[in-house]
Amino acid sequence: MNEFFSDAPEASAAGYGRRPASIGHWTVALIAILCASFLLLPLVALLFHVQWQGLLAVWRQQGLSSLGLSLYSALVSMVVIVIFGTPLGWVMARGHTRLWRTVEYLMLIPLLMPPLVLGLLLIYFYGPYGVVGQLLAHVHLSATNTLLAVIMAQIYEAIPYYVFSAQGAFQQIDEIHERISWSLGVSPWRTFRRITLPLAVPGLTVGLMMAFARAVGAFGAVIVVAYYPHTLPISVWIALQEQGLPSALPLALLLLIISLPLPLIAVLWRRRHA
Repeated sequence: MNEFFSDAPEASAAGYGRRPASIGHWTVALIAILCASFLLLPLVALLFHVQWQGLLAVWRQQGLSSLGLSLYSALVSMVVIVIFGTPLGWVMARGHTRLWRTVEYLMLIPLLMPPLVLGLLLIYFYGPYGVVGQLLAHVHLSATNTLLAVIMAQIYEAIPYYVFSAQGAFQQIDEIHERISWSLGVSPWRTFRRITLPLAVPGLTVGLMMAFARAVGAFGAVIVVAYYPHTLPISVWIALQEQGLPSALPLALLLLIISLPLPLIAVLWRRRHA
């Protein structure tokens, strides 16, 4: 079956040339094409139905302020995610004890949890009646309907994507490199900074871009803890509710333009340097 999906002809051991593709191979290819079409055709429909005339004006009037807020909060979230998620990903990759296996399983919970449910949990924990929310109130901070609330919701929605990508990137690095460095008297921190981290950069970059796209497009948790200020996904929802689908499509297109290119470029870059 491999030769059916390859561009290069292959000769069999007996020298009879390339074996013709069977009906089963064509069936698999057809199913794959149908699946890809099922996933991509809604994007094509968006491009056909969006009103291109006056698109820039709509973006300027309704999208720029919410876009700026989404990008700023997502960038702050990425800084926090990298600082705390990178060590966690490394420990999950190198930790072989039952404790860290348990941590790995627990990290699946925020990844698989519905975002709306996650928002409800955040509002109960960080909201004005929660323990942490009351502590924040003492220092005149609020984790509801503020920029801080937006950032926290984005972190909770996006950090699992980065942590598991970091874990996979570190697992691909042979531990012998680190052990040799330690045996030469190099400190663990310097070994991590000089050897482990550079080797993991391609995988970390892909994970970071995935987390960025997730943070920019965060909606379920954000709408619960921070309906105000409006991020770009919230603005799409408001336009859909108040003005209808045609008014929401330009903002949805803007959200795709902002969130999709970086992850796609990162994946292509990693494949070229694999």
